[in-house]
Order: sequence, then structure tokens, then C-alpha cells
Amino acid sequence: MSVQLRKPQDDDRCHVVLPAFVPEFGDVIPEVRVRYETYGRLNAAGDNAILLCHALTGDAHAGDSEGAPGWWGPLIGPGRALDTERYFVVCSNVLGGCAGTTGPASFVPGTTRAYGALFPEISIRDMVRVQRQWLEMLGVTRLEAVIGGSMGGMQALEWAVMYPELCARTGVLAATPVFSAMGLAYNQVMREAITSDPAYHGGDYAAHGVAPEAGLRIARMLGMITYRTADLFEERFGRTTSDELRPEYQVGRYLRHHGDKLVARFDANAYLTLMRAMDGHDIGRARDGVANAYARVRGHLSFVGIDDDLLYPAKAMQAATAKAQACGVHATYTHIHSSYGHDAFLLEFAQLTHWLHQFLSAC
Repeated sequence: MSVQLRKPQDDDRCHVVLPAFVPEFGDVIPEVRVRYETYGRLNAAGDNAILLCHALTGDAHAGDSEGAPGWWGPLIGPGRALDTERYFVVCSNVLGGCAGTTGPASFVPGTTRAYGALFPEISIRDMVRVQRQWLEMLGVTRLEAVIGGSMGGMQALEWAVMYPELCARTGVLAATPVFSAMGLAYNQVMREAITSDPAYHGGDYAAHGVAPEAGLRIARMLGMITYRTADLFEERFGRTTSDELRPEYQVGRYLRHHGDKLVARFDANAYLTLMRAMDGHDIGRARDGVANAYARVRGHLSFVGIDDDLLYPAKAMQAATAKAQACGVHATYTHIHSSYGHDAFLLEFAQLTHWLHQFLSAC
């Protein structure tokens, strides 16, 4: 397989360009650019790598760099839970994203036209297949661990099922083997917020020189409600209003702020593409059920649940663990106590450090 690979020099941010890729549901993507970052060094055997899989609006920047904190920065580095003196920690932007990896906002090769709504439908499994090709190019022969939260947890689960011989350990934070009806419901509302925006133009908004900013903002505002808890909102905001001429409740300002931040950095079609992939997540699909999928898993599977997670309740995470154990998988459950809710997997670093030390030392 021919690829273009730029080796890291002083910068650990790199890319590969893979040849034609065929997603599960057809429609060839002529080439796939994969944006990634690495921390630490790959050993001679190529077997000390830890793959981090990011969530819906995440990217490859998991570790800290000067002036740019990573989404798991406090966990990555010399002497930290993901010790870069021991492990080669890697993270890529997913297929269908908009932070350097090929997605709807990318130009169709040989043109100056973005894919837009014509970008093929992809699955979580397609993301994993692309990651597998990219890791081969880096010389990775085995993964000490695959770890991800939310949509990243979906990817981690698929890694354990698709490539069990490569995964010594799989850490699944705030994600279940099958995407829930509640998750589908929230995604549907977010989807309609975007597609009903007059600036959406059937997904061809780039050709019109606009973007469905209002719709994407509303979608993110709804998403932020699902990522937090009622207790946190009450404690942080209550019914406090601003002191402006036209006062508004602070909780509304908070949601709008996060909506504006996402609009400034994320493509609406990519958001839709990744949500559709999440909607289709079911490790038992085309495998005769979840039990048969679990039967493929070989390494340690660690589920991590969180207090008051609206999207992946702790009881669903515990049920997933019990199901895996019943299928003969070496599966364990860890609980994070937090008022943050779903997003605790991005915020509760002390508890995450404790879990990681146990997870990576387990046989």
C-alpha cells in the first residue's frame, strides 16, 4: 500500500494520506488524509502504543503543547498516568471529522469543491479501519491499550471486536455496546436544528458562501445540556441573571457561549456525519448479536460509568459489563463520582489517573 508519511521532527503533529477507501455502505473516498499527534516514542518491537479515541467534537490534540492544552493533557506526559517515557501515546482525528482528517469539509481530490452533503455515510467501524491502516504506517504492531470516551468509547469497543489480537486492553468510558434510544432522540433534535436552518442549503452551504451557524449553535446548546447535570447547573447558575440592559439567565449565556465556540471551529456537515455514525453504533450488527461480538474479545475490557450521565447511565454501563462477563470476557467496571455528568471523562483527572494506573497494571 502506498502512503505519504511525514515524519515528526520538532513537531509531533503529522499526517498520512491513505489511498482509496471504501466505507461499509459504499461510495469510494478517493483518498483519506489522517491528522494525528504522537507523544513518546515507539519501541523497536512496535508494541508499546496506546491509542486514544476522541469524542464527537474532539480532535487529535489529546496532549498538551505550548499554549494549547490537550483534551487529556493532565494525563499524558513523563511520569503521568499515560507515561510517555514508557508508552507511545497516539491520537488521530476521525474519518468524517473536520480537524485535519478527511471529512465533508474537505475538497474532493483534484477539485476546489468540498464534499459537503455528498460525503459518504460512514460508520464507527470505518473510523477504526482507517485508524488501523494509519497505525500500520507508523509501525505499530500491537496496542498496549485502546481508550476512548463517548464516541471514542464506541471506537474502542469496535477495536476490541474487530482486532482482538492487537488489543491487550480496552478502556471504554461513558459508552455502551449499543447506542440507546435516548441518544438517538437527542441526536435527532440536534440534526433537525441544523438541517432546518435556511443557510443549510441541503448541505451545499459552502457553495453559497454561508454556513448553518444558528442551527449548529442550537445543536451544541442541546448537547451541552446532555453533557452536564441538573445539580451542576443549579449549583453554578441557579436563576442568576446578567446585569446587562436586557438581562438573561446566566445558564442561557453559558449554553450560547459554548454554541458560539463550536460554530467557530466545527463544520456542520461533519457534525451530522459523526452523529449518523453514532446512531448506527451496535457491536452486534451483522454479527448475530452483542453476545457473538463479545465472544471475539480477547484482552481486558474496562468499562467506566459516571454519576448522572444522561446519555450512558451508570446502570447501562454496569449492565454492559455484566453482559461481557457472561460471555467470557475479562471485563471490569469502575465508577466515577462527579457532578459534571457525561463530561466527567474529560474533567475528573484525579479519578481518571487512579483508574488508568489500575487499568494499565492489570493483567
